[in-house]
Amino acid sequence: MVKPATRIEQIPPYLFARIDKKKAEVRQKGMDLVDFGIGDPDIPTPGNIIARMIKATQDPQNHRYPSYEGMLEFRQAAASWYKKRFNVDLDAATEVVTLIGSKEGIAHIPWAYAQEGDVVLVPSPGYPVYKIATMFAGATPYIMPLREENGFLPRYEDIPEEILKKAKILFINYPNNPTGACADDAFFEKTLELAKRYDILVCHDAAYSEIAYDGYRPKSILEFDREKKHCLEFHSLSKTYCMTGWRIGFAVGCADGIYNLGKLKTNIDSGAFQAIQYAGIEALTGSQASVAELNSKLEKRRDMVVEAFKTLGIDVRKPKATYYIWARVPKGYTSSDFCEKLIEETGIVVTPGSGFGDEGEGYFRISITIAEDKIAEAAKRLRSFRI
Repeated sequence: MVKPATRIEQIPPYLFARIDKKKAEVRQKGMDLVDFGIGDPDIPTPGNIIARMIKATQDPQNHRYPSYEGMLEFRQAAASWYKKRFNVDLDAATEVVTLIGSKEGIAHIPWAYAQEGDVVLVPSPGYPVYKIATMFAGATPYIMPLREENGFLPRYEDIPEEILKKAKILFINYPNNPTGACADDAFFEKTLELAKRYDILVCHDAAYSEIAYDGYRPKSILEFDREKKHCLEFHSLSKTYCMTGWRIGFAVGCADGIYNLGKLKTNIDSGAFQAIQYAGIEALTGSQASVAELNSKLEKRRDMVVEAFKTLGIDVRKPKATYYIWARVPKGYTSSDFCEKLIEETGIVVTPGSGFGDEGEGYFRISITIAEDKIAEAAKRLRSFRI
């Protein structure tokens, strides 16, 4: 057997394997699962977006190779959306690049900037791609703990000077997956100050900027980096418009970062299917009523889920944004042990916090992307569950 590359062997074991095994066992027993595990909305993509996609697929011009950096029309739509949403001006030609979902851009940016001997600052708990992509690039991930007592914000003052001098990229993500935490103006200002002092590229994963409740409006880091010298921001249409399977997103910000990411992409992929880009244009420039409707529905689900899990005596806090509720496991359990017990005895699936990094141990994540009748069923089962 051919030995795999070291980079593949460096990938941590699949942390959810035990949970998947338990799910299979429960299904075999005939129990219906209530799955709060995955952040994938059950709500269909809005009809106007689907209609634009259908029309675009019928045009033979869209059957050919697309441009590597994305259609200028799509990038202009992204820039226009940014102006309306954040009052940030962007040059569509040089400060926007189309992505095959924001995950693709996040995974590739370390390849463009980090190499052996460099450090990338990675939050934990956090989206696993930050760390894995850093390792693939040959750089060293430096873990920034996100702890409850700090509002799940990294403490930059705790990072050693010698690490900061080696750092090339800083990954942040607010509103945050998995904790649901949000960042205030002071945090973004502090982040930008750090980037300027140590010449670090800030990569802000803003996938959940439009999924917010109770009147909260998340901000863009480019509202603070007005000169667009130090920051890239990654957006996805997946969450905002229920387009997870469509694989369309974009990165915006510092022109050098956009250029280097685009240069890398020209050697790796052939761009996003143009018909999907036309659908993306419709999403960004068409009616935004579906976004308000989505948030209203998710806010109701959030409240139902919080009340359901409070019956366990767990302090479950309402997040101001994202699809996720982050809660402590009961005393005496590890994250995985509690999640396994919950599946075995109730058929309810939640995600162990340890799957998002060592700092996630002691917590579990609940996704509110399932229907209200399923949430009601979960509440009924939880009332008879004994910790």
